Amino acid sequence: MKNKFKNDTHAHEEKFLKTLEIFWKFFFCKPKNTVPDISIPIIESSKNDLIKAPDYSLYRLGHSCVLLKLEDQFILTDPMLSKRASPLSFFGPKRFHKPPISLNNFPNIRAVFISHDHYDHLDKKSVLALEHKTELFITPTGVGDILIKWGISPNKIKQLAWWESINLGQIELTLTPSKHFSGRSFRIRNSTLWSSLVIQSPKSKIFFSADGGYFNGFKKIGEKFDGFDISLLENGAYNENWADIHMFPDETIQAHKDLNSKVLIPIHNGTFDLSMHPWYEPLDKITKLAENSGIKISTPIIGERIDITDVAMGKKWWGKA
Repeated sequence: MKNKFKNDTHAHEEKFLKTLEIFWKFFFCKPKNTVPDISIPIIESSKNDLIKAPDYSLYRLGHSCVLLKLEDQFILTDPMLSKRASPLSFFGPKRFHKPPISLNNFPNIRAVFISHDHYDHLDKKSVLALEHKTELFITPTGVGDILIKWGISPNKIKQLAWWESINLGQIELTLTPSKHFSGRSFRIRNSTLWSSLVIQSPKSKIFFSADGGYFNGFKKIGEKFDGFDISLLENGAYNENWADIHMFPDETIQAHKDLNSKVLIPIHNGTFDLSMHPWYEPLDKITKLAENSGIKISTPIIGERIDITDVAMGKKWWGKA
């Protein structure tokens, strides 16, 4: 099958044999410290806690899963709440911590946004468990077709291309470009679209990067939306072998600057072992770089409530020097 979707800027793709070599090293030649030797702290919330929480709350639930309460509506990104980020239940990257909100404790959700079809972002078990309490699933083009195959009603799915928007009352969601790729197997690649997301509400503008390498699109997005209050940016799972499709910490800092954002909240770390670096390294590096650059950064404990209108800095919960 020919690739259907492409990045605006070139992203290097490894040949098949090189890809197999990378996967072999990833699964069988891991260095030390890619998995925590400490218990990851989390703050759990019940359904009642969330319903009673103040408006304009943000909860980082692990990896790229973020729950937002805006205008008394809940919006959830990339709900990956299963034990493993893998097509197999017995093999593949395993969670470092349990979800701070269990699947049966979520309130009614106005919209679930899924950024692309990779297993660490699109999880069948989580999607099906949330279907009965979710009003709308918003996806890039093609990803919604996967949900339909899983039994989700087409009436509950809205598929959008880059720069297309949807309004949820006073909230506007716009799919924006990212530099990444798609595919849930070696055989099929780039047959569905991938994207980042802009969330505009009366009191905030938030950018959610999901996955992707650094590119000039961050600058374009920042200019188009005249900056952001919060940038939720990928910071983890980087490696020289896939440098085009995942950002290194210094690139995350530059993306935050390009977006003209006031506060950086690093995501895509602390939940799964998806690279060769120590599990705590992304957070160590990004906090030091932010401090040196005079950037306000927030590193909430997994599950901790953040006030979107007055973001707290958070603690060094990962516990490494």
